[in-house]
Amino acid sequence: MPIDPAAHCKIVFFLALSETLCAAESDTKMLPSMLRASRSALIASLLGAIAILPLHGGKPSATRPGYYRFPAIHGDIIIFTAEGDLWTVGRKGGAAQRLTSNPGPETHATISPDGTTVAFSARYEGPIDVYTMPVDGGLPQRWTWDGNATPVGWTTDGRLLYSTYRYSTIPNPQLVAIDSQGAREILPLSQGAQGIYSSDGKSLFFTRLDWQGSSTKRYKGGSVENIWRYEAGNEAVPLTADYEGTSRNPMFWEGRVYFLSDRDGTMNVFSMDREGHDPRQHTHHRGFDVQTASLSEGRIVYQCGADLWLLDLKNGDDAVIPITLVSDFDQLRDHWVKKPLDYLSTAHIAPDGSAAVFTARGEIFTLPAAASGRIVKIAANSEIRYREARYAPDGKSIIALSTETGETEFWKYPANGLGKPEPLTNDAKVLRREGCDPQKLRRA
Repeated sequence: MPIDPAAHCKIVFFLALSETLCAAESDTKMLPSMLRASRSALIASLLGAIAILPLHGGKPSATRPGYYRFPAIHGDIIIFTAEGDLWTVGRKGGAAQRLTSNPGPETHATISPDGTTVAFSARYEGPIDVYTMPVDGGLPQRWTWDGNATPVGWTTDGRLLYSTYRYSTIPNPQLVAIDSQGAREILPLSQGAQGIYSSDGKSLFFTRLDWQGSSTKRYKGGSVENIWRYEAGNEAVPLTADYEGTSRNPMFWEGRVYFLSDRDGTMNVFSMDREGHDPRQHTHHRGFDVQTASLSEGRIVYQCGADLWLLDLKNGDDAVIPITLVSDFDQLRDHWVKKPLDYLSTAHIAPDGSAAVFTARGEIFTLPAAASGRIVKIAANSEIRYREARYAPDGKSIIALSTETGETEFWKYPANGLGKPEPLTNDAKVLRREGCDPQKLRRA
């Protein structure tokens, strides 16, 4: 019988802790004797049965939505990443067609000016390098042997423009143009992470620094991305220095530079003239940031949340592209967890040493020291993520972080699994971390 396509297959497992206990015993000698003596009994009980959600006999849907990233557009063709592969779909949406199937990820697609070739990053031979293939699919061709190379666009004469760390003497990205014969031109910029040429090929709009590596909203630190303009024979000039936050992903159309910025609190699509003046806002998302974007013929396709959106610059229309995937969705199938400890995030021993509480895959379990004790699932709602569980000083309760309210708040749970949980905080403004004073039960 097929699995209900609307149900998520949930893996319930019990963690193998013998290695953890052995390390703790040899390093600290602080584990109670009953815990040390019961390692072999624990091994048998920890690797429990895997439970899946109920099955039903209904006919599963042939398509379903996915999580779409790194879109590229040329005319009516959109190429994007989903399930780690490249897919193609029309700009009006529909069922997408898979272009690649390698186990490794293919990302950062960019389509050539003539619309025949797509360049992308992949790990086919190990390092991240640049490959190309026909937009309709075919055998990928490797273009770089740099390691950590990313395609960012094309020059007006059809050369591929990519970012690489290979040629810098210090860890800075640089922009390189490569033609169909493999001849490379390193652009005369000490730093270059993203770049796009104006339609006349005279101006390069670029960012000096690569993404700073965190998901911090409204980042204003020393690695903030800004947009610059470079013209041959002249010094590069900053265009977004008037704003101390992020400005990235430059695109060019009809004399204006389009880019992504969080100057209204959320990453949205903005534009300015080629001198950096006359800023305009074109999208007004709240919550989810606009992540990556691509422009062709007056249309911008961009990622926001799990979806791709299409913005028509001519009339201002902005809407989700209704895309579905035809796939076996292998990641949603049941699978055995061969190394449960790989998913262990936190562990904490009860004050009297009789048990320990573990957090893994967003769920909370207590495991007894005695072989005759029972394993208790403290919190395992698949719609909620639980983090950093630990015993309260009295050993009767467990304090953990939960997203049940939509924010990360502290909750108290009965250690025996009987009874309802109790919220301890309701004022979270930022992502909280663990915090429990074992003497005063203070939370941070």
